[in-house]
Amino acid sequence: MFVHGVLVNAELWRAVVPGVAEAGFRCIAPDWPMGAHELPMRPDADLIPTGHADLIARFLEELDLRDVIIVANDTGGALTQILMTRHPDRIERVVLTPCDCFEYFFPPLFKPLTALAKVPGSMRLLAALTRVRALYRAPIFLGWMSKRRIPRRITEIYFEPLRRSAAVRRDARKLLSTVHSRYTLTAAEKLRTFDRPVLVVWAGEDKVFPVRLGRRLAALLPDARLVEVDDSYLFISEDQPEVLVRHVVEFAGTVVN
Repeated sequence: MFVHGVLVNAELWRAVVPGVAEAGFRCIAPDWPMGAHELPMRPDADLIPTGHADLIARFLEELDLRDVIIVANDTGGALTQILMTRHPDRIERVVLTPCDCFEYFFPPLFKPLTALAKVPGSMRLLAALTRVRALYRAPIFLGWMSKRRIPRRITEIYFEPLRRSAAVRRDARKLLSTVHSRYTLTAAEKLRTFDRPVLVVWAGEDKVFPVRLGRRLAALLPDARLVEVDDSYLFISEDQPEVLVRHVVEFAGTVVN
């Protein structure tokens, strides 16, 4: 199962899922309610970081998914770390690609998003900014997400729900306004006893989450291995999808039915 980050959706994995599926895995890539989802949640939905982790756990429970291999990126990696400490029972293995962890939730570049999200009307402003394509290659937008330009068709899929729906903006604000490193630091302490295999796949050139974070995360986990990927930024699934497929399949191959 794949877990993306904020303001993107399952399209992030579009070049990865086919290769993993061809290797014999059932692949599930939901659109999580992080601002690029089509169907908004109920107004009372708990979408703070721990609430998101609980939501993922309920999803696994409702589908009765067991021995799950989770592949996560960006904010989704932080939520997966929280999930690993709160609901580990259905998890078989975890692949963490560049993601929020430790003090980096959010990373320095995106910390202003949390303060912005607390301002009434801020999500409408953010949605309006997504219409300015000249901003897309700026670091604060998509410039440091991937080295390769993300196709316009995909960026429209990412940003249109935020532009169109006040309820989607509400959902995004619930998460963005409550992000804090206390969640990832608390999870990190508990992850010292997480005994399932973890593969940490980090981009050596990542400008958002320096590779030292991946090394630190791998050293913390009892049964973890680090792989560093060349010629990629944060979205390895965009820059080096074939490499990511190979590492995921090799790591998970011993549990294929």
